[in-house]
Amino acid sequence: MSTEDNKALIRQLFEEVWNKGNTAFAQEVASPDWVAHGNLPGQEMPGLACVRRFISIYRTAFPDMHLTIEDQVAEGDKVVTRWTATATRSGPLMGIPPTGKRVTVSGIGIHCIVCGKIVEQWGTDDTLGLMQQLGPIPPLGMQG
Repeated sequence: MSTEDNKALIRQLFEEVWNKGNTAFAQEVASPDWVAHGNLPGQEMPGLACVRRFISIYRTAFPDMHLTIEDQVAEGDKVVTRWTATATRSGPLMGIPPTGKRVTVSGIGIHCIVCGKIVEQWGTDDTLGLMQQLGPIPPLGMQG
């Protein structure tokens, strides 16, 4: 696949899975052995089942989630996407009850695509900013 095909695949992944909540679509575009790496060491999610569970947790907490692709570049088998997500917190997340708060979070994902399938992903997002918006962590400068 060309780099443009790879970028289109990731755009479709964002639209179907994150914006529409169609988690089954991940199975169409990903290897069953897809490994997703999170913000910190040890946050690896081995296998498509783990990735789908992660997606389900966030889509349950933020059912109206919408990701916007801000920038996207590709070289070889890698696609880098900078995104912004907006959503309303209407479900539980990490033991924190729903807040009804509207949040905005940004992040960057790097996807490796081989033979038209996602085989690996590295991602980072503003988890601290998310927790500050939801309330468990006060915004910087607001600590007592």
